[in-house]
Amino acid sequence: MTHGTNGAPPTGLAQALAAGPVVLDGGLSNQLESAGHDLGDDLWSARLLAERPEAITQAHLAYVEAGADVVITASYQATFEGLARRGFGRDRAAALIASSVALAREAVARARAKGVSRPLWVAASAGPYGALLADGSEYRGRYGLTVDELERFHRPRLEVLAAARPDVLALETVPDADEASALLRAVRGLGVPAWLSYTVDGSRTRAGQPLEEAFGPAAGVEEVIAVGVNCCAPDDVEAAVETAARVTGKPVVAYPNSGEVWDARSRSWTGRRTLTPDRAERWHAAGARLIGGCCRVGPATIAQLARTLRAG
Repeated sequence: MTHGTNGAPPTGLAQALAAGPVVLDGGLSNQLESAGHDLGDDLWSARLLAERPEAITQAHLAYVEAGADVVITASYQATFEGLARRGFGRDRAAALIASSVALAREAVARARAKGVSRPLWVAASAGPYGALLADGSEYRGRYGLTVDELERFHRPRLEVLAAARPDVLALETVPDADEASALLRAVRGLGVPAWLSYTVDGSRTRAGQPLEEAFGPAAGVEEVIAVGVNCCAPDDVEAAVETAARVTGKPVVAYPNSGEVWDARSRSWTGRRTLTPDRAERWHAAGARLIGGCCRVGPATIAQLARTLRAG
């Protein structure tokens, strides 16, 4: 069940997926940067949890008003270790991580006050270990850590997020099947459902494992209500959705990037946007039930996806 996010009698997200589709938000950092906030920092959008929390609430609200049913918290890069580097003690770090859920709930409350009546949910983001390193390794995996070590890294943050009572945990942008195994261990017994989404390159994880094998372990984990992909090229989504649905039998989550490519040399985005409503319709037909966007996807695109998916 939800924990008071919805206006009418609460409906669990897992049950809603049976009716589907459910629309996810877009890139939180994209919206924050569009509003003029500088995210050039190792903590990325998590820095604003301490410095500009109201900006995070406003960014969430923009996506709800655009048509998103689920907002994903600003905790992707918020870890005890990363916050400690910036001088935050453990208690303060835990409070900041938990506040990401409260800020998303506040956005939902404001949307309700403005007349939004459809069911809404809050997903607490837990990014991969590589996000802590802030060196791009979340797109490579293979950190040199064991599954046990990765589980010990993830579990404390997941415990704090679960205690903040989100509707679901978003185990997202996972580049490596080993890290997925650690996360699947870490969510057991927390009392909050989760989705698991890989960042992929073609038919493999970023670390090179076939998706056929990578999705398998999630099939038997009761806490996992959806599996899929995010922060990848739109071209890679449809086949991954089909594989995830076939291997796990679970609803699929899909929220790729816009289709543009980051050029590290020129430090700019190149190419064209290829995330389009007609593609989202095909992903839904293939088994995707949670559909939205990631990097470079803003409220305007989410509004287009929402209109198309709901019309269908």
